[in-house]
Amino acid sequence: MATKSANVTARVQLEIKRQAEAVLDRIGLPVSVLIDTLYRQIIMTGGVPYLFTVPKLPTRDSLTDEQFSAMMEKGYNQAKSGEELSVDEAFAKIREGI
Repeated sequence: MATKSANVTARVQLEIKRQAEAVLDRIGLPVSVLIDTLYRQIIMTGGVPYLFTVPKLPTRDSLTDEQFSAMMEKGYNQAKSGEELSVDEAFAKIREGI
């Protein structure tokens, strides 16, 4: 039995579309799969499945190789010296914006 599909049409700003599709291309995710996944999450959660906030933590894409290496080295040294946080403490720090 063939699955029926429907088209979704949305108007977005050209530059927003271009930037978003560039990100999706980098991760290999077609727009149609993203929309299907979003709709499924809306159904499962009964609402929009994410918060509308701007992240405060840097992402790998926003860091230079030197910054990323420094961050990883700091974490490695902390682990070697026994400096550690529980998962709950780590997430609390993330929520605070470190």
